[in-house]
Order: sequence, then structure tokens, then C-alpha cells
Amino acid sequence: MKKKNDLKGWLYLLPALLFIGVFMIYPLIDVLIYSVEEGYNFASQQYYGIGTYNYSYVLHDPYFLQALKNTFILVIITVPLSTGIALVISLALNSVSKLKDLFQTIYFLPYVTNTLAVGLVFMILFKKTAYSEGLINLLLNGFGIASIDFIEGPYWAKMFVLCFYTIWVVLPFKILILTSALASVNKDYYNVARVDGTSKWRTFYKITLPMISPSLFYLIITGFIGAFKAYSDVVALFGTDLNAAGMNTIVGYVYDMLYGNSGGYPSFASAAALILFLIVLTITMINLMVSKKNVHYR
Repeated sequence: MKKKNDLKGWLYLLPALLFIGVFMIYPLIDVLIYSVEEGYNFASQQYYGIGTYNYSYVLHDPYFLQALKNTFILVIITVPLSTGIALVISLALNSVSKLKDLFQTIYFLPYVTNTLAVGLVFMILFKKTAYSEGLINLLLNGFGIASIDFIEGPYWAKMFVLCFYTIWVVLPFKILILTSALASVNKDYYNVARVDGTSKWRTFYKITLPMISPSLFYLIITGFIGAFKAYSDVVALFGTDLNAAGMNTIVGYVYDMLYGNSGGYPSFASAAALILFLIVLTITMINLMVSKKNVHYR
């Protein structure tokens, strides 16, 4: 009877296992094979050797190093800032009893808006043209600050727009998760703290933060992964030639190696993709180890 139940269980799992095998495990193995095939010719489907040349090429390619730098700056700035801002807004929403649902809906609207459409709006706001300074520059001029070309100008200006845009796009989802987490905290804890005369800061640090730590940890992990996969956001702001703009990301580099102006090099693209996979895996493992001591699971 037990064997029969086990067989039935595996049959239920079979569609999911087939899906994972075909769309996840097989592509990963295929990418690994491509990454060690030296001199692979896309047209003839031939290569002249097996080795680590593709990894060496990618790690010494100035375009990849620039993409790596851009991606890390984006991750380091946007993940902590977006999570912190979302937490502050969620705490404010949680303290509002009237029109709370309306405010939550308003904050969530950017999340259901097309990413490219939002990117184009940001580009219009920040772009300096021969006919218009852009709304942001007009505001800066009002404070006596000279106009800045945020889209085609200095590197720091372009990175500012990209980080600002990324934070704007991810905030709604994080606010939704954190407001739900705050609403699920047992109010008895707050009542006891109020009776004891505990300060608001200590209540937040000792009660609220530990209670919502699983949700915070989830947002940090997914935030890191999402920021490392950034590409469509950058294209929406700076166009498809990201290498020329100096704003490419690792995913953009992989795409360019496959289909861009320097396309037709799946071996280099596969090597870059595996390097990205190892970076994300390492950071995720570090976060998991940190979470064992700092995340409170109820």
C-alpha cells in the first residue's frame, strides 16, 4: 500500500519535474557546456577545444567589467534604500486607519504599469534636448542649479536616474508585502509594551522588526536577485546600445553577446551567465547564513 501511495505521489509530481528538467536543468547543463567550448562557431556548430578561455576573455573584457561595476552599484544602492523606504511607508500606512486601503492601492499602481512605459516617462522627465530642458532640470534651475543631462551626460547622473527609477519600480511590491506583514503582528505584544511604558523605538526594534523579519529577509533576497537581473529598465532609459552609453549590466552583456552588435558568441555569453549565477548564488548563501541568527520565524 505504501509503495502504491509513493508511486501515486511521484506521478503527481511528474509534470512539475518534467517542467523543471526541460526548462531549468537542461538549459543550465547546456550553458555549462557552451561556456567551456573554445572557439565555438555558431554557424558551423563546431569548436576547437575545451577549456577556460571563455571565462578568461569575459573577465578581461572592458565591457563586462563595466557591466559588472554598474550592476554592483545598482544592487548596493537600490536594495537597502528601496527596502528601507518601503518599511517607512508601510509603517506610516499601518498607523492610518481611514483610507488605508485606498493609499495601498495608490502605492501599488506603479507595479502593474508596464516597465518600459515607466522608463520612457522617466526619460522624458530627465532628458535634456535641444527643445526642452526636461521637468527635473526646470526644477533644478528654479533653485539656481545648472541643467544636467541625466540621460546622455555624466556617468554619475545616469546612474542616479537608473537607481531612482529602479527604486520607484520595486517600491510598490515591497510596500504590499510589508504592510501585510505589519497587519499580521499580534496586537497583544503592543498592548503589553504600552502597559510597561516601552518607548516607540524600543517597541519597533524589539517587537515589530523581529515579527516582520521573515518578510524583510524575503524582500532582501528577491531584491538582490532582481537587481542583478536588471536589463529592461536600463534599455527603457538609455536605449539598446548600452555599451556606448556606459550603462550596460551583466544581463545586458549576455544579451549583446548573443544577439547584439557583437552577437553570435554563445560561449562568451554562457560564461558571463554562469559568472552571474555564481555571484547571485554566493550572495544568497551569505544572506541565508545571516538569516539563521537574525530572522525570527513564528
